[in-house]
Amino acid sequence: MNRQETNGATRIRVDQKLIAEMVTPSSRLLDVGCGDGELLDLLVRDRQVDGRGIELSQQGVNTCVSRGLAVVQGDAETDLQNYPDDAFDFALLSQTLPAIFDVKGVLRELLRIGRCAVVSFPNFGYWRVRADLLFRGRSPVSNNLPHAWYESPNIRFFTLTDFMNLLDELDLTAQQIVTIDHQGHARTRRQIGHWTNLATEQAIFLIGRS
Repeated sequence: MNRQETNGATRIRVDQKLIAEMVTPSSRLLDVGCGDGELLDLLVRDRQVDGRGIELSQQGVNTCVSRGLAVVQGDAETDLQNYPDDAFDFALLSQTLPAIFDVKGVLRELLRIGRCAVVSFPNFGYWRVRADLLFRGRSPVSNNLPHAWYESPNIRFFTLTDFMNLLDELDLTAQQIVTIDHQGHARTRRQIGHWTNLATEQAIFLIGRS
């Protein structure tokens, strides 16, 4: 999940740029599962957030610390409960939700410790994913799903429609929905229909309490 390289130059991924635009400058933010800190570093530099991170991998923590980021090692499924209510303006979960066991519990915790949550994920309802399964009979491998099935960290395979239904079940509100297609074109949506589910490769949700 590093920045993409173009002709030797570094550029920000589309989803990272869109997430940064959702975050209020100078806000308090916790990046849950922050990886190597690429997105958190962008938010600290470009949005001047008071940013913190929690990451399971010690290698990821070490990389973040080497960037000068305030990141601790921890497990989102057990350690978020240690943070007080409304400790942050934003709780961020970028491309991590498919690897979470207790999805409901983590989402509830994000909206307990943060006034808003930003959640991004790959869409398993995307037509190319469906086509790989239908015509090739194989689990998909792509830029957004880079791991073979036997080494993928993903344990949850869900679609945009699945996620919308879960928000309703948890009584959470999608304040903003941004979908991204295979070419990196982004659109803000008010609702998710059948064709949107088919055409969307990844999505970003700004979630609030109902």
